[in-house]
Amino acid sequence: MKKIAVIGAGTMGNGIAHVFAQNDFSINLIDISQASLDRGLATIANNLDRMVAKESISEKDKATTLANISTFTHIMDGVSEADLVVEAATENLDIKLKIFKDLDEMCKPQTILASNTSSISITQIASVTQRPDKVIGMHFMNPVPIMKLVEIIRGYSTSDEVTKTIMELSEKLGKTPTEVNDYPGFVANRILMPMINEAIETLYNRVAGVTEIDTVMKLGMAHPMGPLQLADFIGLDVCLSILNVMYDGFKNPKYAPCPLLVNMVMAGKLGVKSGEGFYDYSESKKAEKVSTQFI
Repeated sequence: MKKIAVIGAGTMGNGIAHVFAQNDFSINLIDISQASLDRGLATIANNLDRMVAKESISEKDKATTLANISTFTHIMDGVSEADLVVEAATENLDIKLKIFKDLDEMCKPQTILASNTSSISITQIASVTQRPDKVIGMHFMNPVPIMKLVEIIRGYSTSDEVTKTIMELSEKLGKTPTEVNDYPGFVANRILMPMINEAIETLYNRVAGVTEIDTVMKLGMAHPMGPLQLADFIGLDVCLSILNVMYDGFKNPKYAPCPLLVNMVMAGKLGVKSGEGFYDYSESKKAEKVSTQFI
């Protein structure tokens, strides 16, 4: 398995492409927008520059990694010869179902199809293909080049052989693969998102402010980042989407998103990527508390 296609050049997609390319795989990075591909390549180059500055890789390693990546704006051109396709598109069920239906028709019969989804059912994604035994979840953590965990999610029909192949492949990337079964939120987000949602509820109920809540969790619970800051980093729209998937999947009110989160997403306050969420990132690197107008 040497030819890998990655669909989506955003934060997760370019990170996944980076890690594969750095480990000497031939990568086809695919996005509908050439501008997105250019931004993705620039992000990879900047991350490699930081690694060179830290002397963790050489300039030759950087050049080799970038040379391993080809870009495509037409999905057929990028996936037809791939041994593995990793989908890292928007966390939207309809989009993913369309992509996997197309991949099933475009890819070789033996090609493994993986999704980087953080919450959507692998079994449901696999259901639109004629190869459900070859569909699997590879949930990388952000930032991909740094974080060691890959959640490997088995769909109802995912074969033992495919699971073993993807587990071993993840290890070749220097990652620690952890196998989980296919239920809403899997493990990572089933535990993480209710904690983030409860932190937002705590703010919504005026128990404490943004920095106070994050300080308690960082200093009292030894978390490297407070839950509200982490939510900003993940993207509040992504948090809302995952909570909705879990709420729909379990029909349990404990997964219902906090009204404050819903309002902030509607207002376009999505966190780091929009310049403002629970903290303000627009003027400087120093985080400032967001206005209380959303509470």
